[in-house]
Amino acid sequence: MQILDGKKTAEDIKNEIKAQVDIMKEKGEKVPHLAAIIVGNDGASLTYVGSKVKACERVGFESTLIKMPSTTSETELLKKITELNQDDTIDGFIIQLPLPIQIDTQKVLMAVDPTKDVDGFHPENFGKMALDMTTFIPATPFGILELLERYEVETKGKHTVVIGRSHIVGRPMSILMGRKGFPGNSTVTLTHSFTKNIAQITTQADIIITALGVPNYLKAEMVKDGAVIIDVGITRVADETVEKGYRITGDVDFENVSKKVSHITPVPGGVGPMTIAMLLKNTLLAREQRRCR
Repeated sequence: MQILDGKKTAEDIKNEIKAQVDIMKEKGEKVPHLAAIIVGNDGASLTYVGSKVKACERVGFESTLIKMPSTTSETELLKKITELNQDDTIDGFIIQLPLPIQIDTQKVLMAVDPTKDVDGFHPENFGKMALDMTTFIPATPFGILELLERYEVETKGKHTVVIGRSHIVGRPMSILMGRKGFPGNSTVTLTHSFTKNIAQITTQADIIITALGVPNYLKAEMVKDGAVIIDVGITRVADETVEKGYRITGDVDFENVSKKVSHITPVPGGVGPMTIAMLLKNTLLAREQRRCR
């Protein structure tokens, strides 16, 4: 069994990006600039955005963090997005989700300039991804592809089962794993909450990508020997035996499933670090595209 080490791979990618940024600086070129908008004071969101800002510093990007109160109206947020769309110094920006209930998330994501949508959530970018065109791939699916590629996990002709159909992970993953090229060329089954006899499907899978957010959902008896497991789930589970009072748990019963499989991502330290690394990669791509226009 081989661990797909997202933490190490993400560091490798950041080193590669930093090397490219160093060359930009030597040539006197503008370095990539990533902005992030956060609305409200959700602890997990603040931590996540903070780690993105640190990652920008690590690779030599410029970064701007825009904090807005939880009482921010949809109109105020849309006005800020328009400002960022028109700001030529900013190459890409993200809106940290979730947003407060008074704001229509879909309307907000639609307002982002697709050429600055480094999260890859805009319908224009999603459509380009589905058509195998060059675009911003959502960071988590992009990270999974990168892990599969760098660890040389064979995907051609394999049966990939995706658990969960979110627009951020499950649905794009099902499209990407079925595309021509590597990683891809697999036969994909997309499962969800209405799928019947899911264990019958997962036991036939060569590759399982699970993004449910249900701790320890995928059990050893649901997995065949030698399968590849990608665990996107990340949930805080109360645990009084540790100092923090909780532990981070994935969708997979790691202890038992890991004994049967050929490759598996840990939680934490698997897909999570890759997401931030690929956000940086998308921002670098955005800078290159803007320079060429």
